[in-house]
Amino acid sequence: MNKFLILNGPNLNLLGTREPKLYGTKTLLDLEAELSAKTTNCAHLEFFQTNYEGRMIERIHQLADESVDGIVINPGAWTHTSIALRDAFIVIGAPVVEVHISNIHARESFRHRSFISDVAMAVIVGCGLKGYDFALQMLISTLED
Repeated sequence: MNKFLILNGPNLNLLGTREPKLYGTKTLLDLEAELSAKTTNCAHLEFFQTNYEGRMIERIHQLADESVDGIVINPGAWTHTSIALRDAFIVIGAPVVEVHISNIHARESFRHRSFISDVAMAVIVGCGLKGYDFALQMLISTLED
């Protein structure tokens, strides 16, 4: 069975209450339950969310001692600021899909740049929470090829 790590960065713990017109009303726990239910027969999912960049990087570094088939990350604001997060993905070498609930390219200009995109196998933006499902399906299909 495939194992995937679903990472969520700063403020994503506030899903459901933070700007619901932009991010929707489902919570992070709702998202995790839905993803787990959809993949129960084909993948084991592990979830991790933190508002602390160092904790996120440490969690990624731990993958050196674990077997993981792929990573889905919504880096939140770190998308536009964290070279350290980008470098952590390079060291680990596992396939990464970057996800954004909103279309970051249709928002403020400072959100248009991603430090993660060039080390990710794909970037999914503007699909709402379905983007996570699309990312997992992409990783699963890549392993099947």
